[in-house]
Amino acid sequence: MTPPTGRRERKKTQTRRALSDAALRLFLERGYDRVSVKEIADAADVSVTTLFTYFPEGKHTLVFDEDASREESLLAAVRQAEESVPGVLDALQAHLRERFRFLEESRDLKPFLELVESTPELAAHAGRMWLRHETALAEAIALRTGRGPDDIAVVALARYVLDLPQLARRSPDPLAALDHVIGLLKRGWGPDRPAPRDPGPPPSAADGQVRPP
Repeated sequence: MTPPTGRRERKKTQTRRALSDAALRLFLERGYDRVSVKEIADAADVSVTTLFTYFPEGKHTLVFDEDASREESLLAAVRQAEESVPGVLDALQAHLRERFRFLEESRDLKPFLELVESTPELAAHAGRMWLRHETALAEAIALRTGRGPDDIAVVALARYVLDLPQLARRSPDPLAALDHVIGLLKRGWGPDRPAPRDPGPPPSAADGQVRPP
């Protein structure tokens, strides 16, 4: 069972949420560049020092406060997948399709998404945050497929999957683009087999064999 949250932790969570809510409201009302850190702190009834205690990297981080839940849902899809690379890709495809649909159909999220996409600093930070899941995703894929977490094929697959949503959004039909690229990844992997082993150095003349020229 999860231990009950103490008063101190609840207070921290409330302060963090108040800052995020105030920042988003002001950004949507006036635009990201027209809102200062002090105005956000005043709106949340805290000091600027407190704001930077919770968000030390700056105001561009204030409206991204659900990173842990996004990673957990991504990894949950892998854990529930069939124990093969194609099975993992099928599960991730379904997860990303569902995420696309949710973002497209959620009216409440539309202003936020437009804000992020129209603000280079926010868009860049959102991309960096999403790619931070690469290591965790690679480890989950490795565990599900019986490969090593440092296997370059596993690491590459995690990176390709994380890059895919941003790539697909450039297409007039993001879902079709998503399906197409996932299909390419499946065919590129071919049969689900271990990565080839290093054959080692070629034999020398002293072994009674002649090296190829």
